[in-house]
Amino acid sequence: SLFCPLSFCLFPVSRRRASAWIALLEYSSFITDAGQVSCPACTPAKPRLSHPEGYGGLIFTSPRAVEAVKLCLEKANKTEAWETSLKEKWNSKSVYVVGNATASLVSKIGLDPEGENCGNAEKLAEYICSRESSALPLLFPCGNLKRETLPRMLKDKGVPMESITVYQTIPHPGIQGNLNSYYSQQGIPASITFFSPSGLSYSLKHIQELSGDSIDQIKFVAIGPTTARALAAQGLPVSCTAESPTPRALAAGIRTALQPHRC
Repeated sequence: SLFCPLSFCLFPVSRRRASAWIALLEYSSFITDAGQVSCPACTPAKPRLSHPEGYGGLIFTSPRAVEAVKLCLEKANKTEAWETSLKEKWNSKSVYVVGNATASLVSKIGLDPEGENCGNAEKLAEYICSRESSALPLLFPCGNLKRETLPRMLKDKGVPMESITVYQTIPHPGIQGNLNSYYSQQGIPASITFFSPSGLSYSLKHIQELSGDSIDQIKFVAIGPTTARALAAQGLPVSCTAESPTPRALAAGIRTALQPHRC
């Protein structure tokens, strides 16, 4: 299985120095994972990844999708074929990505990403629609909880796309214990940052129970607009949304949210 920080970071009131934000982001996201990613869905991906001639390009909207594709290739004993021919064939086509983290992993498997500065799926869809003219569909490896924003926007613009599920997101079995431990040691956090709607859905009930009436003291921050909308749908005030899905932008947003006059 693959594990990744899908959920949120908890920030104790005592840790407010700006120089500590990036390190604290990394530490907190590690100890408070709300999601576990597994890759049982490689079977449909294997033949598609082996036949780039049938597609106009690739779309990756999360690092997890790239990691899952890499695992699919390994399980199918296609690593050598990828290095000798498949990688080059895919690189003759467009490889669209969301965010620098996704772009970095795409580069590591030998592909040349574009669109990473779009920041979210909506902006990437606009970018793709402004450039794409191929009659062949774009291959979109994704998770079982993918949002429909990008597929819908591409469909509306007549851009063909084929989605394949390459990983599944399930609640991390340790989420409740991690939260209990955090609250017992640190108390009510100054801020909680969510990285995905799934992280929110897996952890919100526990956070509400542990916070009680003090939940109104917490500043809620979102990594992007999709997560911000999920927070708002739960009736939670969004103190800030990161300008881009990067540690630096997120740290700046949290720092602003914790100031007396937040954004």
